[in-house]
Amino acid sequence: MNIKITGTGSYIPSYVEKNEDFHNNEFLNTDGTLINAPNEVIVRKFKAITGIDERRYADKHLNTSDLASFAAEKAIENAKINREDLDYIIVAHNYGDVRHGSIQSDTVPSMASRVKHLLRIKNPNCVSYDLLFGCPGWIQGVIQANAFIKAGIAKKCLVIGAETLSRILDPHDRDSMIYSDGAGAVIIEATDDEGGILNHKSATHSLDEALYIYFGETNNPEIKEDRRYIKMYGRKIYEFALTNVPLAMKSCLDETNIDIKDVKKVLIHQANEKMDEAIVKRFFKLYNLDMPEGIMPMSIAKLGNSSVATVPTLLDIILKGELENQEIKKGDIILFASVGAGMNINAIVYKH
Repeated sequence: MNIKITGTGSYIPSYVEKNEDFHNNEFLNTDGTLINAPNEVIVRKFKAITGIDERRYADKHLNTSDLASFAAEKAIENAKINREDLDYIIVAHNYGDVRHGSIQSDTVPSMASRVKHLLRIKNPNCVSYDLLFGCPGWIQGVIQANAFIKAGIAKKCLVIGAETLSRILDPHDRDSMIYSDGAGAVIIEATDDEGGILNHKSATHSLDEALYIYFGETNNPEIKEDRRYIKMYGRKIYEFALTNVPLAMKSCLDETNIDIKDVKKVLIHQANEKMDEAIVKRFFKLYNLDMPEGIMPMSIAKLGNSSVATVPTLLDIILKGELENQEIKKGDIILFASVGAGMNINAIVYKH
């Protein structure tokens, strides 16, 4: 028995927010002082570091659970399964449903219960729950689905990563230009086909790193509204990721006895183009190799960082031929990897 991804789906919102749309923002430092540079320069530097040209925001009437259900429908259709046969629905997210214009996150009932409701699944034995693990949440959901199937308590699982980060952005924080909305989903099941999930690793570094990504106040001291926004210590995250993620990836791969030269793609969380490139380069350097050209597909330039949705969305658009000059063939060895709030890290070695 092998445990494989048998169907994929994603939902990419239609509304495009371009870099130049931020030219009229009032960007402030964390102490509330004005950043001493024109917005055009701030945005140009942002593009050089992150690789982001534009990002997607959800329509005002849609919530994270809606996006998750749209991606799930496509994955179910792609896998050609009966939705009533699903044993688990695992939804990775970080902020629940934040309705447009609201200052409050809504997580009761759970996102997974909402998705099951939207999918109109009647089977009460289809267990649905949420997973909060920062940006690595979707990969962690795949790891949990794998464990359920290995244990014999499940045959088919739906794992979704969905987020509407546009609803929790501080317009006075230049880091807010990174984030976007979207959803990606996969069906995971036991099959007789060759390949599947070969190994996985997870870790939580929280002694000193727990609050590198957090919920904080606006940079604008004149705003007295008691509201919180996504915040981060970018330099600390960069240094942490560069040190720890390549080691986790290497440990995961080495335990499979697969040669690094047989890895065809590294699908890494689309966090920041320069950071991702530095991580993958350092990973290959651990084997005294240069990073092969084309091994790290990127979607961040057009889609931004949609947290838990980036990796499953990237997988889906590659498999469906929608990412230029990128493909995954049957039998290819793929390495999934992510890092995010917690600080959490995980990786999966997968044979397509």
